[in-house]
Amino acid sequence: MTNENEIVKKAKYCLNCSTKPCSSGCPLGNDTAGFIALAKEQKYEEAYKLLCKTTVLPALCGKICPHSKQCQGSCVRRFKGEPVEIGEIEAYIGKLAIENNWSINDEPITKSNKKVAIIGGGPAGLTCAAFLAIHGINVTIYEKHNYLGGLLVHGIPDFRLDKNLVNKTIEKIIKLGIEVKLNQELGKNISLKNLKENYDAIYLSFGANIHGNMNIDGENLDGVVGGNEYLEQNITLPLSGKIAIVSGGGNVAMDVSRTLKRQGAEKVYVVYRRSENEMPAERKEIEDAKFEGVDFLFQHNIVQINGKDKVESIELIKTNLVQKECDSRLSPVNIEGSNYTILADYVFMAIGSNAEKSLTSSLGLELNKYGNIIINENCETSDPKVFAGGDLSTFKKTGTVAWAARSGREASEHILNYLGI
Repeated sequence: MTNENEIVKKAKYCLNCSTKPCSSGCPLGNDTAGFIALAKEQKYEEAYKLLCKTTVLPALCGKICPHSKQCQGSCVRRFKGEPVEIGEIEAYIGKLAIENNWSINDEPITKSNKKVAIIGGGPAGLTCAAFLAIHGINVTIYEKHNYLGGLLVHGIPDFRLDKNLVNKTIEKIIKLGIEVKLNQELGKNISLKNLKENYDAIYLSFGANIHGNMNIDGENLDGVVGGNEYLEQNITLPLSGKIAIVSGGGNVAMDVSRTLKRQGAEKVYVVYRRSENEMPAERKEIEDAKFEGVDFLFQHNIVQINGKDKVESIELIKTNLVQKECDSRLSPVNIEGSNYTILADYVFMAIGSNAEKSLTSSLGLELNKYGNIIINENCETSDPKVFAGGDLSTFKKTGTVAWAARSGREASEHILNYLGI
């Protein structure tokens, strides 16, 4: 962890510009220039309190957010040098808050008689719960696992995010007066119908962690594994001396590939259909994966997985990148005749995730064609008493912890309006 002298130096590098593009680049809209200005003066507790107006996860977001694509990617310093290291400053403040037991909220809370049930204890659910509790709502989180945190625990490997830090952050949130019921799964232990009878509003935030498919031959072979499931279920495979292929270019693909190397895979290839510059993964995660021995096949598509009963090889095709009308990104187009085959023992799908259709379709709510719960601008589902957010919904942005937290915070504001608070 960076020491205090380095943090002050990094904070003083900030120009505190009036336009504050860093705040616009932050999904949570944190007052970045404001908390950095306080860090310059070593007023860390004040900086933490300022952060808590918009986020309850600073210690975590400071560690794992794709800063180069968000706040730091909007910093004006980047035009003539390096951007301000916003993530490191935020993480340092968040760490101090945990070490010194600074509370998220010091204002007196006036309890109301309103009750809200939150289904799912990941970043969206935790954030929604926190902001509701601060406003006096009686909040109960229902979580299917025997722990809170969601993807913060089972979606991000320990080598990238210290789970003690996650647990301490969650403890601070629960201390706001939130009730927690673990091992309670929607559709099994609890039903939406019963929840509606006992609560004034419900917020669904149980995530979407079913891996996406490429719709190619061979996807049903033994040895094809979902990247999300591999991380969430902590799957152990006989990887020694094996060749593993990871399809995808986001942080999940990086986490899967680095975990595979740690579990003993002899060769790990990441296959991505666009160029390295277009990879959605954080730059640092890509560089760390390379450093740890992961090989990258950029501008490649997997067109077939070969094998009789289990994976034996994959067929690849190279791509050209072309500009198409009404598309800001270069689109990959397969190069005819460039096919070739490489040996493989496992293929991991890390090309996005979907909601569990068997669950979402059983709730009686309006869904889109992917099984995501449709919500309006007020985070309301087709049932006015039920709100939803995060990856399982049609929230406008998903895929990162910060956007999930933003979804939860927005939902809390709309739930408060619905309850007349």
